Amino acid sequence: MITVCHVDVRVGARLLLSDVNFHISPGDRVALVGRNGAGKTTLMRTMAGELRPAAGTIRATGPVGYLAQDPRGADQNQTVMGRVLAARGLDRVTAALRAAETVMAEAGSDTERDRAMRAYTRAQDEFDVLGGYAAEAVAAQVTAGVGLPDRVLTQRLGELSGGQRRRVELARILFAEQDTLLLDEPTNHLDADSVAWLRTFLSGFSGGLLMISHDTDLVADVANRVFHVDAERLAIEVYNTGWQRYRTDREAAERRRTRERANAERKAAALRAQAEKMRSHVATAVAARNMVRRADTMVRELEPARRAERVARVRLPTPEPCGRVPLAAVGLAKSYGEHAVFDGIDLAVDRGSRLVVLGLNGAGKTTLLRALAGEEPPDRGRVVPGHGLRLGYFAQEHDTLDPAATVFQSLSSSAPGLTDGEVRQVLGAFLFRGDDADKPTGVLSGGEKTRLALACLIHSGANVLLLDEPTNNLDPVSRDEVLAAVGDYPGAVIMVTHDRGAVEALRPDRVLFLPDGEEDLWNEEYADLISLA
Repeated sequence: MITVCHVDVRVGARLLLSDVNFHISPGDRVALVGRNGAGKTTLMRTMAGELRPAAGTIRATGPVGYLAQDPRGADQNQTVMGRVLAARGLDRVTAALRAAETVMAEAGSDTERDRAMRAYTRAQDEFDVLGGYAAEAVAAQVTAGVGLPDRVLTQRLGELSGGQRRRVELARILFAEQDTLLLDEPTNHLDADSVAWLRTFLSGFSGGLLMISHDTDLVADVANRVFHVDAERLAIEVYNTGWQRYRTDREAAERRRTRERANAERKAAALRAQAEKMRSHVATAVAARNMVRRADTMVRELEPARRAERVARVRLPTPEPCGRVPLAAVGLAKSYGEHAVFDGIDLAVDRGSRLVVLGLNGAGKTTLLRALAGEEPPDRGRVVPGHGLRLGYFAQEHDTLDPAATVFQSLSSSAPGLTDGEVRQVLGAFLFRGDDADKPTGVLSGGEKTRLALACLIHSGANVLLLDEPTNNLDPVSRDEVLAAVGDYPGAVIMVTHDRGAVEALRPDRVLFLPDGEEDLWNEEYADLISLA
């Protein structure tokens, strides 16, 4: 249970939300919606205790589980199952059991063996209190539900793809049995089966839930309340209804406000017209002035008209000239420990070609793009740059952005030929205006990081784009802008995505399947594999 009372939310000097009040009780499944940059992620981080409110109080009763958009900080040497079990402390107890078993088997004296047996008994008692083998079975069910195969459960976190690490954190939070869940884009990197499992899990969750998601199907099926972040009014509108009713009520309220404003403005205009006729006569001059004041008050007391929401004007770079095959790869192979991610990948990217990479999570899609971008060396094989190659890399986790650099500095370093005024002009087109340019990239929401990463690409002159999940975290309007830009881009594109609409915008001519490395001409029969990839 969480109570938010008179809370202000700021990023630096910028006020995002003012005097926010709401309460989340057990059984509430709340969708937090609004445009990218409106303050949804910042509010959730504040509720999770990662940030302090600028004013007001947030009180939580019982433990709270928080899934960040880009969870970091876990020990990369920890195993997948160990990370999940750690949510209930079972990893520590299991390690104590295994250590005691080892000592008992290798004990050189009765005293040493007895000491190990007592340690084992203590650990076994604690293991039983924490749920024991039943809890381990639940952990296995949750990891399978979010799409983590058995083979990865013993792997270390550092050996996983970004999508797999995200699934581990989601599994960990769902397994922890917290009273309240705060989930920021929980369906990112999930395939269709995992999204269906998550939908069932959240629909049956008895605690409080607040989620940010641009997956409208998930929101429609799960949410029984909707909180709309109104960036213009710095407020949250609370709708105690499901998604469809929220949309209907919001549209009806907007139509009502429009009618009320039109009626009031019409009446005010009539009063002013009558006052104009009366003001020239001494006997009616005072009444005319009163009419004008009444008309002004009538309009002033109206709720301000809603301005059209700003839309990022997304464009991609104008490609520099290049040879017929600007990028190729020969015999690429990559492993993490004993796990081979892919082996023997041969690839030739022709000028202006469009390739989509498909494969299950963990098949090496992100790793392949990182290898092609020079961000991660392959174990074997080589990347062959062709004549005039200019690479543009859009990273899934936005790890090419320096979290300590400001938005302004990030674009300036990517496009050193721009003047300060031109940098601000480009940022404005991507909805970073005024003080937004001075925010560190580390505090940006996922959608804002996506827009900044795209802004950094536009003056790169890239003739080959490597796009890893370019529509993640975007609201529908921003997503449409990005997809239109992808569709118009004349250079070569290699894309990894779970978004069928992104593939439709790309209009691929080829498809590469991982981990086998098989390549084929694209046909629509492959479209059904996108959501499973």
